[in-house]
Amino acid sequence: MAAPPAPIKTPCIKVCVIDGQSSLCLGCFRTLAEVAGWARLSPEDREAVMAELPSRRDRIAPEKLAFF
Repeated sequence: MAAPPAPIKTPCIKVCVIDGQSSLCLGCFRTLAEVAGWARLSPEDREAVMAELPSRRDRIAPEKLAFF
């Protein structure tokens, strides 16, 4: 019997709210297109996006992040 596939690594924290000004999710800082296409990205592409996410936080007004 074949082993089940490894789970897909994701930055999702189950706070799925897209900020209209930055177009980023307030929970994980991905764009809507990245969220929607996440499972279709290669592991390397997912890692590249995840490496960029911390720098995206500055694109969201701090008061919007205060709730999370």
